[in-house]
Amino acid sequence: MPRYMGSLQHAKEVVLRENLQTMRGAIDKYFADKGRFPSSLDELVEHRYLRAVPLDPVTESNRTWQLRVSGSDNGIADVASGASGISKEGRPYAAY
Repeated sequence: MPRYMGSLQHAKEVVLRENLQTMRGAIDKYFADKGRFPSSLDELVEHRYLRAVPLDPVTESNRTWQLRVSGSDNGIADVASGASGISKEGRPYAAY
């Protein structure tokens, strides 16, 4: 059972990294196309940069993402996990 739980946690961390990479790529493409950052993650979906806002696999919600706002236009420049806790690597989830 401990091995299973460790594998499950590792899988969640891999998915978290992938979801963050996907959203960050969509934010960058949006900025390149529009010249401004999106005002919400839902705006990325509306303009078809994402099919849906992905789940944070650690919190199991797509509403817990921590949005980092751009100083220039108050749009979303970056996103991080809203999960509390530390990964198996010893890094806080919010630092991914």
